[in-house]
Amino acid sequence: MTMKFSLLPWKPELVFTGTSVMGINPLTRKFSSHVDFWDSIKQNDYFSLEGLVDFIKQLRIYKTPDLESPKYQVLKRTADYEIRKYESFLVVETKVDKLSGSVGFNNVAGYIFGKNASSEKFKMTTPVFTKALDEEPSRVFIQIVLPQGNDLDGFPAPSEGGVTLHKVGGGIAAAVKFSGETTEAIVAEKEAMLRSALLKDRLKPKQGCMFARYNDPGRTRSFLRRNEVLIWLEEFTLD
Repeated sequence: MTMKFSLLPWKPELVFTGTSVMGINPLTRKFSSHVDFWDSIKQNDYFSLEGLVDFIKQLRIYKTPDLESPKYQVLKRTADYEIRKYESFLVVETKVDKLSGSVGFNNVAGYIFGKNASSEKFKMTTPVFTKALDEEPSRVFIQIVLPQGNDLDGFPAPSEGGVTLHKVGGGIAAAVKFSGETTEAIVAEKEAMLRSALLKDRLKPKQGCMFARYNDPGRTRSFLRRNEVLIWLEEFTLD
């Protein structure tokens, strides 16, 4: 279940996944009890302090821009990460040398703002992804998501060398959200923590990761920024 908490001005998104157990009275054949078991907590009592803390944690301020973003469905939310099912999406990308840097951003942003074969301009989207295929810095790419509605053939060719269009096939990814500064060390720490949690839960993370930045760092204070590290999974099934 995903919902907006409209009582707060920033309207945080609350996500709860788990299992609902309904009891039925055999005489009346009506529901007589209802217990929810959240995936994100262990103590699922009628009043759970752990559940209250989990709820309050989700009220944290993240300033997510009102821009088009890749579509996904949250399949499971644990205390440490979310499991998301992404639809396919298109990106414009170029090679860079590290996950947290801004080198290469102007090249891919230039495509959006008209540096392409037809000088066509497109609306900005979010987030800006940086994708690492493995641990080698020569295999890192910065990406801007292209607006939905066309396939690759529907977009003009880039006019700058080293800039290409690419389709991300979608699939199942684990994601951890955080705010604050995003140095290379911090991103590496988040990726290591996420990978460790996935392995502990007997999931199968793929090599590499994606770092997502939703905000303009020049216009958004660090504690308000929405950042994410994502790792694609080999497979995932709901128990």
